Amino acid sequence: MTAYDAVVLAGGAAGRLGGADKPALSVGGRTLLDRVLGACADAGDTVVVGPRRPTVRAVRWAREQPPGGGPLAALDAGLRHTAAATTLVLSADLPFLRAETVRALLREVARRGSAVEGVLLADPGGRDQPLVAAYRTESLRRELALLAAEYGSLSGLPLRLLTAELSLGRLPHPDASFDCDTWEDVAAARARIRDDGRVLDEWITAAKAELGIDLDVDTAALLDLARDAAHGVARPAAPLTTFLVGYAAAQRGGGPEAVAELTRKAVALAQRWAAEEAEGPGGAAPAGRPATTAPGRPAGGQGHRPGDKDPRSDDEAEESE
Repeated sequence: MTAYDAVVLAGGAAGRLGGADKPALSVGGRTLLDRVLGACADAGDTVVVGPRRPTVRAVRWAREQPPGGGPLAALDAGLRHTAAATTLVLSADLPFLRAETVRALLREVARRGSAVEGVLLADPGGRDQPLVAAYRTESLRRELALLAAEYGSLSGLPLRLLTAELSLGRLPHPDASFDCDTWEDVAAARARIRDDGRVLDEWITAAKAELGIDLDVDTAALLDLARDAAHGVARPAAPLTTFLVGYAAAQRGGGPEAVAELTRKAVALAQRWAAEEAEGPGGAAPAGRPATTAPGRPAGGQGHRPGDKDPRSDDEAEESE
């Protein structure tokens, strides 16, 4: 992947939010700023331009002069602390930005080579989103210097003066450029994150960030394990078993391979447990319930078919009881 630095603009007055500290607002259990920082976690250097706030990972802080001078002044302040040839520029209020989108932007810049000076996202309406974009760093510095010379200062200048001078590509995306400018936007983001279609992915991402782990989780496999443990053993076995799988994986050094192997073992154990319960005492399935067995193994443990008469005599059966 293309090496890059990230500049996150986290200043601004948030006038439509009544002056609230927008980057510190929580969506899905994480602040908007932390969500953005999670999407660019593999940046070489990450510079956040704005007032210092608690963040989930270490960043470099910068301030435009004067504070509140607008996006061009903030971008200029951030670029003074970067060195990579490519700079990812982001606003701090993007609840649906993911690392996959960042990687797609960087790939597109690399693919187009010298034909473009940056690639920015386009929203579903076709509007450019210059604060969700990857730029060639020297092109940014050149145009910012020219604008500063022309206007005497970058303070208060609109972002379009910069993008109008750059050769840019576009990358359409359905929701990564959604930003939270109003309380209605914040409410919509919080509601969307809790939709059935994405709530588990959002929760797992938030939990990993909170716990400080970076692990690809096979959600479907773990849910299958939890189901097997709950149905075949007892309902409380589901969370306890998944915890034990995670603990055992950590003891082995962690990693998705360890989780996958231990998940398979736990699923097999839960299935064996359920099979024994289904077979009932003495290897015969309870009345009205078919026996469950491993493939290729006759039901009942003694080679009998369900419904076969016990080969022992009635007297022997009574004595054995």
